[in-house]
Amino acid sequence: MSEVRARVCDGVRNRGGVLGYPLPALYEEVAFVAYHFHWAPENILGLEHRERRRWVREISDINHRMNAE
Repeated sequence: MSEVRARVCDGVRNRGGVLGYPLPALYEEVAFVAYHFHWAPENILGLEHRERRRWVREISDINHRMNAE
């Protein structure tokens, strides 16, 4: 079980953040990073929200640079 899921199941009192994040957006981010970096979905889901979004931005920047060439 991922750390995030474990925290939710254990009833951690720190509410908000990822718990309120739209599920379709989460799937899109996981698919995007998994597709480009070939990381396992459970590893991506284990990332903190900010870190996962950072990887999405970095991959997007790489794609933009490559497409501009």
